[in-house]
Amino acid sequence: MILRELDDGDALYRVIVPRWSHSPTSGAGAARKGGRFNRSGLEALYLSREVETAVEEYRQHELLLPPGTLVTFLVGPLTVVDFARGYENGRWDPIWAEHACNWRHLAFEEHIEPSSWVLGDLALDAGAAGILFPSAVRAGGTNLVLFNSSQLPARLLRVHDPDRQLPQDGSAWSSASDAGAAPE
Repeated sequence: MILRELDDGDALYRVIVPRWSHSPTSGAGAARKGGRFNRSGLEALYLSREVETAVEEYRQHELLLPPGTLVTFLVGPLTVVDFARGYENGRWDPIWAEHACNWRHLAFEEHIEPSSWVLGDLALDAGAAGILFPSAVRAGGTNLVLFNSSQLPARLLRVHDPDRQLPQDGSAWSSASDAGAAPE
């Protein structure tokens, strides 16, 4: 396993559902059912190194892009597993060749533990905060999963929002929905 330190202030990106833009560092959505590298119950925030990768990850093979809010995150210094170049025989334990398994199919249809969840366990056991890995939806793109993101100190995971344009809580959504008001 290759561990590396992310530099202080590495910029990463994520497109988030506008409804949840008041809580951009939360990995609660991935914790509900799991994600590529996290089991159900383990909070994880998935970010991308490139804006284009973040957009494609959000789109997930859909023809049209749904509404989303692009957020820049400043991350680090953090120790992560550097799997950005993908599996190379001889450099990685063979289980890492399964990183791009169809985890949704395995977990929800076959009720089999995806091997990619074991990779997340291995990263956590090694003391890594996350895993850098190749995007499955954009060739050449790189993603980062951060485990337990809402527990990371703010100095290690920051949202770049100098003018405080992101909502500070979800009240704007509930009041607009409750009142039946249309957006401006």
